[in-house]
Amino acid sequence: MKIHSYTPLYFIALLSASLEASEPEKKSVSYYKPPQSYSTTRDPDLPKYARHAQETDIDFLRDLSWLDIGLDYRFRAEYRDDDIRRATGGLDEPLLHRTRAYLGIHDLLDPFRFAIELQDSRRYNGNYERDNRDFNEFELIRLQAELFFDDLLAPDPQGNKRPISLRYGIQNFEFLDRRLLGNNQWRNTANTFLGFRGAIGQDSNDWSLDLLAVQPLERELFRWDEPIEGRWVYGLIGHWRGWSDIVTLEPFYLALDQSQTATATDRTVHSPGIRAYGTVGKTGFDYDVSVIKQFGHNGTQNVDAWGGTAEVGYRFDQPWKPRLSAFYGYASGDKNPNDNTDNRFERFYGFGRPWSANDYIVYENISTPKLRVELTPTDKLRIDFGYSWYHLASNTDRFAGAENARDKKGQSGSSIGHEFDIRARWQLSKKIEAILGYAHFTAGEFTRNAVRPGDTDFAYLELNIALF
Repeated sequence: MKIHSYTPLYFIALLSASLEASEPEKKSVSYYKPPQSYSTTRDPDLPKYARHAQETDIDFLRDLSWLDIGLDYRFRAEYRDDDIRRATGGLDEPLLHRTRAYLGIHDLLDPFRFAIELQDSRRYNGNYERDNRDFNEFELIRLQAELFFDDLLAPDPQGNKRPISLRYGIQNFEFLDRRLLGNNQWRNTANTFLGFRGAIGQDSNDWSLDLLAVQPLERELFRWDEPIEGRWVYGLIGHWRGWSDIVTLEPFYLALDQSQTATATDRTVHSPGIRAYGTVGKTGFDYDVSVIKQFGHNGTQNVDAWGGTAEVGYRFDQPWKPRLSAFYGYASGDKNPNDNTDNRFERFYGFGRPWSANDYIVYENISTPKLRVELTPTDKLRIDFGYSWYHLASNTDRFAGAENARDKKGQSGSSIGHEFDIRARWQLSKKIEAILGYAHFTAGEFTRNAVRPGDTDFAYLELNIALF
């Protein structure tokens, strides 16, 4: 209907248009609050070293809004004296090299998207045989196709789009606090999987859901990695951020299913659990708690295991932003190797670094309290140090960190040892980071009796260089 300039409707329409133009555009607000707990923030889907092309310093790339690109190199020189992960002691001074390249295409062919990531991992100057912790030559760690829909579902109450994503291919990812599913950035080689990954929503939404049906890939030294025969990992991971000012809830269900093969026993482990983290108002306190129950079967044995972590921190209102935290982690071990129950906690494919700076400890048969201090003297310098005490949850089960050492009679004690570690990270420039670290491990009764006596020392210098 035409509104004539002399009618009252005309003036009402003019006033309405004026008011709409004067109102500021409403910006969406993310529900996501990162955890404050030590070393639990997930690596983003776009790797940290990669950039949107228009954000790079290269002129001809800035017009390519549909392109993500990244290239980085990491060098680490290590000094390891009497590393208990090795069958024999002595001094080892390996030089570790890792190169990664990333290319991603989005918004150009939507809903179809694509990403590829290549990693080359090598070790030189080591005194031991090459293994897949340090060596994995020219390997695809991501080769995924994706269908991405950002308008099938209504936005959340803050206006953030709630996309749907379906992926298939070789992938690496991190979920929860990284202790069950992580790509293991510290190690020189990555955890990778082949299969399906789905997502409803994104981190900025009030709720989102991730789904997994993947096969872990066996890291081969010189050949293309291949799926582990008969092994699948399934996952359903929820995220509720509607109360994220107080708590973020992450209920989840993970399952590991291993068919019987020539080298593996028929095994299924169900792992429901929940994680809750957040801050306590403006008091300076933060927390991160998780509990996991496991059941299923391992051959003819029933699985009955559990694990969990709890961390409480306090950040002081001081110039260096000091944070003091207390942590306790537990994962059950097998109580009796001769009965019909397997109590050993299944650690899945997690990130080992938060457990031990020496990389001795994994999420299995462990009981460990920790104290840690984190400091930020400047925007470019971060320092953290801490002390950890390690015990076997069951002194009749194995210690996986030392070639699966085990005393089935439980007469070697339960104390693995204790560890002091310190680390400094300098952001020398936008593209270069230097890390200097040291850890001293004091052997406990079990390590002295079942592995070998003597303490260990570990020092390292690391350089990370990103091209973009």
